[in-house]
Amino acid sequence: MPADADILVLYYSRHGATRRLAELLAQGIDSVPGAAARLRTVPPVSPATEVAAPPVPPAGSPYAELADLEQCVGLALGSPTRFGNMAAPLKHFIDGTAGLWLSGALAGKPAALFTSTNSLHGGQETTLLSMMLPLLHHGMLIVGLPYTEPDLNETSSGGTPYGASHHARLSQQPVSAEEGRLAVALGRRLAWAALKLRG
Repeated sequence: MPADADILVLYYSRHGATRRLAELLAQGIDSVPGAAARLRTVPPVSPATEVAAPPVPPAGSPYAELADLEQCVGLALGSPTRFGNMAAPLKHFIDGTAGLWLSGALAGKPAALFTSTNSLHGGQETTLLSMMLPLLHHGMLIVGLPYTEPDLNETSSGGTPYGASHHARLSQQPVSAEEGRLAVALGRRLAWAALKLRG
Protein backbone atom coordinates (compact mmCIF):
# COMPACT_ATOMS: atom_id res chain seq x y z
CA MET A 1 0.00 0.00 0.00
CA PRO A 2 1.46 3.44 -0.92
CA ALA A 3 2.44 5.85 1.83
CA ASP A 4 0.00 8.57 2.79
CA ALA A 5 0.21 11.73 0.68
CA ASP A 6 1.83 14.55 2.68
CA ILE A 7 -0.10 17.81 2.68
CA LEU A 8 1.84 20.70 4.14
CA VAL A 9 0.06 22.99 6.60
CA LEU A 10 2.41 25.96 6.72
CA TYR A 11 1.61 28.87 9.01
CA TYR A 12 2.85 31.71 11.17
CA SER A 13 1.11 32.38 14.48
CA ARG A 14 1.96 35.02 17.06
CA HIS A 15 -0.70 34.45 19.72
CA GLY A 16 -2.00 30.97 18.88
CA ALA A 17 -5.21 31.66 16.91
CA THR A 18 -3.72 30.89 13.49
CA ARG A 19 -1.99 27.85 14.97
CA ARG A 20 -5.38 26.57 16.18
CA LEU A 21 -6.82 26.95 12.68
CA ALA A 22 -3.80 25.05 11.33
CA GLU A 23 -4.52 22.21 13.74
CA LEU A 24 -8.15 22.08 12.62
CA LEU A 25 -7.20 22.01 8.94
CA ALA A 26 -4.76 19.21 9.76
CA GLN A 27 -7.61 17.33 11.47
CA GLY A 28 -9.66 17.61 8.28
CA ILE A 29 -6.72 16.45 6.15
CA ASP A 30 -6.02 13.47 8.40
CA SER A 31 -9.68 12.41 8.23
CA VAL A 32 -9.31 11.63 4.51
CA PRO A 33 -7.91 8.12 3.91
CA GLY A 34 -4.58 8.30 2.11
CA ALA A 35 -3.75 11.85 3.24
CA ALA A 36 -1.55 13.04 6.10
CA ALA A 37 -1.00 16.58 7.37
CA ARG A 38 2.54 17.89 7.96
CA LEU A 39 2.39 20.92 10.28
CA ARG A 40 5.22 23.46 9.86
CA THR A 41 5.77 27.04 10.94
CA VAL A 42 8.26 29.81 10.17
CA PRO A 43 10.49 31.77 12.56
CA PRO A 44 9.80 35.42 13.36
CA VAL A 45 11.81 38.09 11.60
CA SER A 46 13.69 40.88 13.36
CA PRO A 47 14.92 44.29 12.24
CA ALA A 48 18.15 43.59 14.13
CA THR A 49 20.22 41.40 11.81
CA GLU A 50 22.38 40.06 14.62
CA VAL A 51 19.33 38.51 16.30
CA ALA A 52 18.48 35.04 15.02
CA ALA A 53 15.83 32.54 16.01
CA PRO A 54 17.07 29.22 17.35
CA PRO A 55 17.18 26.48 14.68
CA VAL A 56 14.34 24.60 16.41
CA PRO A 57 11.30 26.34 17.89
CA PRO A 58 10.85 25.87 21.67
CA ALA A 59 7.30 24.52 21.18
CA GLY A 60 4.81 23.71 18.47
CA SER A 61 5.49 22.76 14.88
CA PRO A 62 9.03 22.50 13.45
CA TYR A 63 10.28 25.23 11.14
CA ALA A 64 9.55 24.66 7.46
CA GLU A 65 12.22 23.93 4.89
CA LEU A 66 11.95 24.31 1.13
CA ALA A 67 12.00 20.50 0.91
CA ASP A 68 8.64 20.43 2.74
CA LEU A 69 7.11 22.42 -0.13
CA GLU A 70 8.84 20.35 -2.78
CA GLN A 71 7.72 17.02 -1.29
CA CYS A 72 4.11 17.88 -0.44
CA VAL A 73 1.17 17.07 -2.71
CA GLY A 74 -0.85 20.02 -1.43
CA LEU A 75 -0.42 23.16 0.69
CA ALA A 76 -2.52 24.97 3.29
CA LEU A 77 -1.02 28.40 3.96
CA GLY A 78 -2.02 30.43 7.02
CA SER A 79 -1.17 33.77 8.55
CA PRO A 80 -2.60 36.34 10.92
CA THR A 81 -3.65 39.53 9.19
CA ARG A 82 -1.19 42.40 9.14
CA PHE A 83 -2.88 45.49 7.66
CA GLY A 84 -4.86 43.34 5.22
CA ASN A 85 -1.90 41.22 4.20
CA MET A 86 0.07 38.18 5.39
CA ALA A 87 2.55 38.61 8.23
CA ALA A 88 6.17 39.42 7.35
CA PRO A 89 7.67 36.11 8.61
CA LEU A 90 5.49 34.07 6.26
CA LYS A 91 6.09 36.43 3.34
CA HIS A 92 9.84 36.27 4.03
CA PHE A 93 9.70 32.49 3.72
CA ILE A 94 7.57 32.59 0.56
CA ASP A 95 9.91 35.18 -0.97
CA GLY A 96 12.70 32.60 -0.64
CA THR A 97 10.97 30.07 -2.91
CA ALA A 98 12.26 31.41 -6.23
CA GLY A 99 14.19 28.20 -6.88
CA LEU A 100 10.99 26.18 -6.58
CA TRP A 101 9.29 28.63 -8.94
CA LEU A 102 12.08 28.22 -11.49
CA SER A 103 11.81 24.43 -11.37
CA GLY A 104 7.99 24.40 -11.35
CA ALA A 105 8.00 22.24 -8.22
CA LEU A 106 4.62 23.54 -7.00
CA ALA A 107 2.85 23.82 -10.36
CA GLY A 108 -0.38 21.83 -10.47
CA LYS A 109 -0.56 21.20 -6.71
CA PRO A 110 -3.69 22.35 -4.83
CA ALA A 111 -3.52 25.02 -2.14
CA ALA A 112 -5.88 26.44 0.48
CA LEU A 113 -5.61 29.47 2.74
CA PHE A 114 -6.52 30.49 6.27
CA THR A 115 -6.18 33.56 8.48
CA SER A 116 -7.09 35.14 11.80
CA THR A 117 -7.93 38.78 12.53
CA ASN A 118 -8.49 40.83 15.68
CA SER A 119 -11.49 42.68 14.27
CA LEU A 120 -14.29 41.29 12.16
CA HIS A 121 -13.51 43.68 9.30
CA GLY A 122 -9.75 43.62 9.86
CA GLY A 123 -8.83 42.23 6.45
CA GLN A 124 -9.70 38.53 6.47
CA GLU A 125 -10.61 38.42 2.79
CA THR A 126 -7.83 40.75 1.59
CA THR A 127 -5.29 38.66 3.49
CA LEU A 128 -6.56 35.44 1.93
CA LEU A 129 -6.60 37.00 -1.54
CA SER A 130 -3.09 38.47 -1.15
CA MET A 131 -1.78 35.10 0.01
CA MET A 132 -3.13 33.55 -3.20
CA LEU A 133 -0.94 35.74 -5.41
CA PRO A 134 2.43 34.02 -4.90
CA LEU A 135 0.73 30.62 -5.07
CA LEU A 136 -0.81 31.49 -8.42
CA HIS A 137 2.63 32.57 -9.63
CA HIS A 138 3.84 29.11 -8.60
CA GLY A 139 1.07 27.57 -10.71
CA MET A 140 -0.87 26.16 -7.76
CA LEU A 141 -4.60 25.42 -7.93
CA ILE A 142 -6.61 27.29 -5.29
CA VAL A 143 -9.24 25.39 -3.28
CA GLY A 144 -11.87 27.46 -1.46
CA LEU A 145 -14.99 26.83 0.59
CA PRO A 146 -18.28 26.45 -1.33
CA TYR A 147 -21.63 27.64 -0.03
CA THR A 148 -22.69 24.00 0.11
CA GLU A 149 -20.98 24.17 3.53
CA PRO A 150 -23.95 25.24 5.72
CA ASP A 151 -21.71 27.03 8.22
CA LEU A 152 -20.65 29.52 5.56
CA ASN A 153 -24.21 30.86 5.59
CA GLU A 154 -24.59 30.68 9.37
CA THR A 155 -21.33 32.08 10.76
CA SER A 156 -21.40 35.52 12.38
CA SER A 157 -17.65 35.52 12.95
CA GLY A 158 -15.04 34.08 10.59
CA GLY A 159 -15.38 31.92 7.51
CA THR A 160 -15.22 32.98 3.87
CA PRO A 161 -15.41 31.31 0.46
CA TYR A 162 -11.74 32.31 -0.02
CA GLY A 163 -10.56 30.19 2.90
CA ALA A 164 -10.96 29.49 6.59
CA SER A 165 -10.80 32.44 8.97
CA HIS A 166 -11.22 33.36 12.62
CA HIS A 167 -12.30 36.55 14.38
CA ALA A 168 -9.99 36.49 17.41
CA ARG A 169 -11.10 39.73 19.15
CA LEU A 170 -7.64 40.73 20.40
CA SER A 171 -6.68 37.03 20.60
CA GLN A 172 -9.07 36.38 23.48
CA GLN A 173 -11.84 34.61 21.59
CA PRO A 174 -11.51 30.87 20.89
CA VAL A 175 -12.32 29.50 17.45
CA SER A 176 -16.11 29.32 17.17
CA ALA A 177 -17.94 26.10 16.34
CA GLU A 178 -18.72 27.36 12.83
CA GLU A 179 -15.15 28.56 12.22
CA GLY A 180 -13.81 25.22 13.41
CA ARG A 181 -16.10 23.16 11.20
CA LEU A 182 -15.22 25.30 8.18
CA ALA A 183 -11.48 24.86 8.84
CA VAL A 184 -11.92 21.07 9.09
CA ALA A 185 -14.02 21.10 5.91
CA LEU A 186 -11.35 23.08 4.06
CA GLY A 187 -8.73 20.55 5.15
CA ARG A 188 -10.90 17.72 3.83
CA ARG A 189 -11.46 19.50 0.50
CA LEU A 190 -7.74 20.16 0.11
CA ALA A 191 -6.89 16.51 0.86
CA TRP A 192 -9.57 15.26 -1.54
CA ALA A 193 -8.28 17.56 -4.31
CA ALA A 194 -4.66 16.57 -3.69
CA LEU A 195 -5.45 12.86 -3.89
CA LYS A 196 -7.53 13.31 -7.04
CA LEU A 197 -4.77 15.31 -8.72
CA ARG A 198 -2.14 12.83 -7.57
CA GLY A 199 -4.03 10.07 -9.36
